[in-house]
Amino acid sequence: MPASWPTAGDLMTRRPVTLPHDAPISQALGLMRDGGIHEIPVLRNSRLVGMITFESIARRVQRALGTKVEHLLVVPPLILETATVPEVAEQLLATGLRGAPVVGRKGELRGVISRTDLIRAFPDLPISGNPGLPFVEEVAGPATHIVREDDLCRNLISQIRNLEEHPFPVVDRKGRLVGAVGVRDLGSVLWRPVKGGQRDLPARRSALEVEIRSIMHAPPVTVSEGTGVTEAARRMTQEKVSSVFVVEDHRPTRVLGQADLLNLIISRSRPTASRARVEDVYVEISGLRGSADPMLLAEIDHVVVRGLRRISRHLRPTLLSLHVAPHATHRTNDLTVEARLHTENGIYYASHTGWNLLAGVSGLLEELESQARRNRETSRRQGRRSRRSAASDAEESVDGELEAKLRELANDEE
Repeated sequence: MPASWPTAGDLMTRRPVTLPHDAPISQALGLMRDGGIHEIPVLRNSRLVGMITFESIARRVQRALGTKVEHLLVVPPLILETATVPEVAEQLLATGLRGAPVVGRKGELRGVISRTDLIRAFPDLPISGNPGLPFVEEVAGPATHIVREDDLCRNLISQIRNLEEHPFPVVDRKGRLVGAVGVRDLGSVLWRPVKGGQRDLPARRSALEVEIRSIMHAPPVTVSEGTGVTEAARRMTQEKVSSVFVVEDHRPTRVLGQADLLNLIISRSRPTASRARVEDVYVEISGLRGSADPMLLAEIDHVVVRGLRRISRHLRPTLLSLHVAPHATHRTNDLTVEARLHTENGIYYASHTGWNLLAGVSGLLEELESQARRNRETSRRQGRRSRRSAASDAEESVDGELEAKLRELANDEE
């Protein structure tokens, strides 16, 4: 990995906000709201015991706000100060967290590194000057979760995990983009912004009956097709947002989130090799419900491994992203699976719609393999044509030189 990659110690926030293990949830929510943060390290006697996250609180909305944070802790990855940006990105994506603690050799808390810290550094990373970087529409995910401004906030509770990933675009009755709603916006109607242990809201249920237009933030941050990912990263940092929307005719078509840029960092940081190894391919699956059957995940993993092995015969894959989007209808169980495969030769895309998730993933990998095979065959044909052309040029050059020498010899004899 290039020595020029910055480390967690270079980018982390030192002296981060922390909480004691017996602090109430209300205090955590107040700190999150005031600081615009989603995860807070929790300490017991100055020792790190876990993190409290907004998602872990929101999933248990019925708990009293006086509940101690130690009952809702999540186990974060422990990141060393020497960890490079691609290594940090892999840890954050693997755990689904926006931030993680940075610790010393003895496990002591040194700081916190977040996705926002990595995106802020994106324009200065070794890959940002690469002319082969894609445009936003090539790496952004589909805008599958779109809400209307007159929808009720209670409809967002079941989507809290997706909201934690990136805000949803909000459209008017004509489908035009008018705003965005994220997990922080939803928090404004779930709980009071308090810093101490105060009483719970007596009417939380009625608070969720308000329309989304009343809590969304506007105007949304948008980019057009053809915008470079480095410029999009700068926009995210300048506007202090975790995603930007790709629009066409005032309608959201794709969403570029921080996770998409972290995936790009991971894929471009992989060392090149003459032969691909499936073990080196980073695989990300998003959109599955948290209660998904573990057996289903194991079967998906089996299908993915077999597909990647076939693909690796033709080119070297570095990262595979699969996004599962159930259709918003109760009449069918259809879902759409979109795949994005990063390779050393470019990015490949495929999509499948149907009721069978495993069949969809298998079909996607077969399509990606077909694209890889066609790309390899095209490269070979072009290589053969180039070699024939070079040989023909060489022959013409030799014949021309010989003819010139013969003319010189004839002139000398005369």
